Amino acid sequence: MKLQCEKGQAMAELLPRILAAYGGLERWQAFRTVEATIVTGGAFWGTKGLVQDPDPRRMVVALHEQWGSLEPYGDPDWHTTYTPDRVAILRGDGSIVSERNDPRASFAGHGMDTPWDPLHRAYFNGYALWLYFTTPFVLAHPGVRVTELEPLQAGAERWSVLRAEFPSTIATHCRVQDFFFGEDLMLRRHDYRVDVAGSFAAAQLISDHLDADGIRFPCRRRAYRARTDGEPDFDALMVSIDTSRVAFSL
Repeated sequence: MKLQCEKGQAMAELLPRILAAYGGLERWQAFRTVEATIVTGGAFWGTKGLVQDPDPRRMVVALHEQWGSLEPYGDPDWHTTYTPDRVAILRGDGSIVSERNDPRASFAGHGMDTPWDPLHRAYFNGYALWLYFTTPFVLAHPGVRVTELEPLQAGAERWSVLRAEFPSTIATHCRVQDFFFGEDLMLRRHDYRVDVAGSFAAAQLISDHLDADGIRFPCRRRAYRARTDGEPDFDALMVSIDTSRVAFSL
């Protein structure tokens, strides 16, 4: 991957330092997939007419292309398969329960409270978890343009801020997203708009990094609705994700 950095030498040094702190780009490129157990919650699912249970599920994503799969999904024998162009729910024998081509188009006109069907949710899970599982290395993905913003003072810490502009070839929350890194170069916060749900603004807090096969990986995510000043509204927890049993594969 060729780094596409702007804003001078400081920017050119910051992203490589972040990637090095996470285990290094060379080590990352040697792996093909990562999988982890996830438990999700939050108020967002109810706004879409969905029931969220506390059961653990296993998510696997490809590191260098947008593909992911979650199991079980709906039925103990079912799992999802996700790419930007197609999402499907499959049985254990590979037969199709349901599928949708060009899944992004199915969100046209959606607002915050527009109900989702299982394929809407499978697409959202696919692209969102792919992004979360591949950050910060996705910032070095071809076509992603990264600029450095002014640092943010967060309590006693001073966070570095990287703004990423994603190309249309990458399915994600929105084209422009901000990533905040602590003084230890670990990801602390991620700001974005959820275009598939009325483009509401979210501020996601990230913590509890562990070492998995030499790669640093955050295990706790809490996404809140953002206030008008951009800060998280702690009374509006939209999505929680707790991650464990993280493993990278060659």
